[in-house]
Amino acid sequence: MLLSSGAQAAISIHIDKNAQKMIVAIDGQTRYVWPVSTGRPGYDTPNGSFKVNRMDADHQSQEWDGAPMPHTMFFDLRGHAIHGFSDIKHLGLPVSHGCVRLAPPNAAVLFALVRSQGMSQTTVVVSGQTPARGGEEMARRRAPVQPVATQLRQAAPQGYAPPPGYYQQPPPVNYGQQQPGYFPPQPQPVYVLRPPGLY
Repeated sequence: MLLSSGAQAAISIHIDKNAQKMIVAIDGQTRYVWPVSTGRPGYDTPNGSFKVNRMDADHQSQEWDGAPMPHTMFFDLRGHAIHGFSDIKHLGLPVSHGCVRLAPPNAAVLFALVRSQGMSQTTVVVSGQTPARGGEEMARRRAPVQPVATQLRQAAPQGYAPPPGYYQQPPPVNYGQQQPGYFPPQPQPVYVLRPPGLY
């Protein structure tokens, strides 16, 4: 839920490279905790305290073959940014080229929040260490593996409207458990990227 258009609130975005987590706080109160992917060895995400300096809802990478970077928020002068990324199965691992990757629905929520309160009200703090070469595999073994649907459910808070290009996926039907007295659990919404040509 975004803030009202009244008084501006201070937004703090803390990115912990050790935990591969982002904590978003508003006026000191934690609002969101999301998995991220920061830079892999050789492409370190810089540590420090930054201000968001440019925003682009439909950015495409000029360095990496026009790769889509939805809801991009640049936070330094060397091109490092927070942005959505479709490869959510690697969230929680340091595998990016230096940017901070989020699940696209989370990036959309954060982008709208920063836009509503202003870049000057937003501070980005990056801390922790990039694992040495070979650390990615260790991180992969440590990180709990979550199904994509679970990650997307966690990324979609109650009352959340998906960004353009996403739709609510219908729950799967398990015909093997349709027996008298069986009541399937109520699934939470799952939002997936709308394939080209699907309306």
